[in-house]
Amino acid sequence: MNIRVLAEAPDGFLDRVADRTCVVGVIGLGYVGIPLAQRISQTGLKSVGFDVCDQRVQQLNSGFSPLKHIGHDQIATMVESGFEAVAEFSRISECDALVICVPTPVDASRTPDLSRVVSVMEAIRPHLRHGQLISLESTTWPGTTEEVLRPLIENEGLVVGQDIFLTYSPEREDPGNRAFETRTIPKVIGGATPACLEAGLTFYRHFIDEMVPTSSTRTAEMVKLLENIHRSVNIALVNEMKVVADKMGLDIFEIIDAAATKPFGFRAYYPGPGIGGHCIPVDPFYLSWKARQYGVTTRFIDLAGDVNAEMPNYVIGRLAEALNSKGRAVRGSRVLVLGVAYKPDVDDLRESPALDIIKGLERQGANISICDPMIRKWDAPLSEYAVDFGPVTLANQDAVILVTDHSAFDYEMISNRADLVIDCRGRIDASAPHVTRA
Repeated sequence: MNIRVLAEAPDGFLDRVADRTCVVGVIGLGYVGIPLAQRISQTGLKSVGFDVCDQRVQQLNSGFSPLKHIGHDQIATMVESGFEAVAEFSRISECDALVICVPTPVDASRTPDLSRVVSVMEAIRPHLRHGQLISLESTTWPGTTEEVLRPLIENEGLVVGQDIFLTYSPEREDPGNRAFETRTIPKVIGGATPACLEAGLTFYRHFIDEMVPTSSTRTAEMVKLLENIHRSVNIALVNEMKVVADKMGLDIFEIIDAAATKPFGFRAYYPGPGIGGHCIPVDPFYLSWKARQYGVTTRFIDLAGDVNAEMPNYVIGRLAEALNSKGRAVRGSRVLVLGVAYKPDVDDLRESPALDIIKGLERQGANISICDPMIRKWDAPLSEYAVDFGPVTLANQDAVILVTDHSAFDYEMISNRADLVIDCRGRIDASAPHVTRA
């Protein structure tokens, strides 16, 4: 064990936060880390971004935004304010606070993959020092902070709560949501010890408006899972209701809008072609995996995951029915997928149901085209399918599937020019004979 000499009082971190000389290291420069670093820079605190991708580091230092919903000018302003992106983890020792924002996916069997978190901890361990704060923001199972991070830190001879502070504070970013930003989203936080919680609250208060302290890191970890499980289960419910309504010849969107007029006891969730993004398709299975260790089967979570995962197949089934009514099969038909990002007005393809729809169309032999005005550059193999949005493109299809309802799409044009529309988002008049809701 490497025992470090204590060079300063344990509360030195709080002093540096108070006099605004605190240097913040943001580890993981993606959809969570970049907005966080941007907000920190806005407050005048020095921030250093760490990422293993050299291209991402070069992009940011050049004032280029890799995210569609954050402008190049905003990144340039960060750099001018002193922000610097680096790939050298040796510079961890320069930072007083370290915020970890790396992905935590699940594998094909829905088992949590903490490899990126563990890799980060292994990379920063040799450079940790007395008086730092480490805050994990990546979504994970309850107990990760205490059971995974804390032993790695204390193996370096730093006692959590005395020599170094450790907190868990789940990210709550919603890319593309203009009603909220990093500053205005209340910050849930739990500390490994009371001193850790105090340090975390003092730190985050400098750039977040509202603090929500919890009794432990495990509680804070569970909060994030509950938030996303709540959405997953309710989305699965309305997706199942959509299937039933379709069979009955009813419009699920009309039904939901009418139900939403009730001023109490109901919250509107809307169906779609599945779920995507970095949270809802993934996070619930962190809890179901952990619950099995306690002998608990999370039936709601697993069922919701199955219902939502089946929706892309349902969309393809509705397409097949609509084409059959016109004497055509999916095989050989020209099918345009409109919107590939997982949600409107973002460029994020992670876990997008559109990707499963495209794979399903490939298996059935369709001639596929895709269009998404939010995507700057397509990677293979999707690049071979990419086309521009316009009246000629729409008219040259046997069917158009509206998967992601970006505001840039002209929905009147889609309705007028497309021969057959499979509308997954309820954006086009369903009374038109060529429109099928899916």
